[in-house]
Amino acid sequence: MNRFNGKTVWITGASSGIGKACAEKFAKEGANLILTALEEDLLEKVKIQCVKNGASAVYVFPFDLSDLEKLNELAEKAWQIFGKIDILYNNAGISQRADTVETEMKVIRKIMDLNYFAPVILTKNILPKMIAQGGGQFVVTTSIAGKFGFPLRSAYCSSKHALYGFFETVQAEYYAQNIRVTIVCPGRVQTNISRYALEKDGSPHGKLDQGQAGGITSEAAAKKIVRAVYRQKREILVGGKELLMVYIKRFFPALAAKMARKLKAV
Repeated sequence: MNRFNGKTVWITGASSGIGKACAEKFAKEGANLILTALEEDLLEKVKIQCVKNGASAVYVFPFDLSDLEKLNELAEKAWQIFGKIDILYNNAGISQRADTVETEMKVIRKIMDLNYFAPVILTKNILPKMIAQGGGQFVVTTSIAGKFGFPLRSAYCSSKHALYGFFETVQAEYYAQNIRVTIVCPGRVQTNISRYALEKDGSPHGKLDQGQAGGITSEAAAKKIVRAVYRQKREILVGGKELLMVYIKRFFPALAAKMARKLKAV
C-alpha cells in the first residue's frame, strides 16, 4: 500500500524503538521522511532501511532536542527540506526511575524539556505553516503514565499528562482549519526507553526493565500507530494487558489509585 504517497512525515526520536519502526513502516507506505534524533550514526542506518523499504525520499536531521533555544531554527530548516510537512510525529522522549523526594530538580527539568517543551515548541512553529497549507496532522507519543500516577515516574508522568492537555487543546482550537491530532498512548513496548531512563541524579538507568521486556515489539506497535495516523484517530492505545489500567482508571478511579500504589515500579 502507498497510503502516504507524496506525504512528508517528520519523526523525532527516529533512531530506535517506536520512532524507528514507524519510520520504516511509513517508508513502505511511500512517504517522504525527515528523521531526527541525537545519534546521527543510528539515523543513517534507519535511513538505509527506509530507502530499501521504498521511501520516496529520506532526510537525516540529527539534533539534540533538549536544546530548546534552537528548536525554532530546527523547525524552519525541517520545513524547507520538502517545502511542507504533512505529519509531525513528536515521538522523542526520556523516562525516569527515581522517587519524587530523591529526584533532583535538574532531572525533572530535563525530562520536562525533552518530553513536553520540545514538542510544544516544534508544534507551535509548524502549526501556522500547516494551517496556511490547508491542514496537517500532529502525532505525539504519550504513555499510559499520562493517564495516572505511577511510582518512580513523577516527572515522566507529569510530562505525559501535560502532552494530553496541550495536544487536545490544539485539536479543539484548530479542527475547523483541518488540523488533526493523533495521541499515541503506549503501554509496554520493547524499546530502549528504560535503558536511557534517568536515575535521581541524571545518570542512565542502564537496563531493560522486566515488564518492558515482556511488551509488544516496536514493529507491532508501529503497525497499529501508522494505521491510526492514516485514519486520523484521536487516540490509539498500544500495548498488552497493562492497557486495562486505562479503563480501570476511567470507570473505577478509586480502584485504579489503589492498584497504582501496589504496582511494581520497574
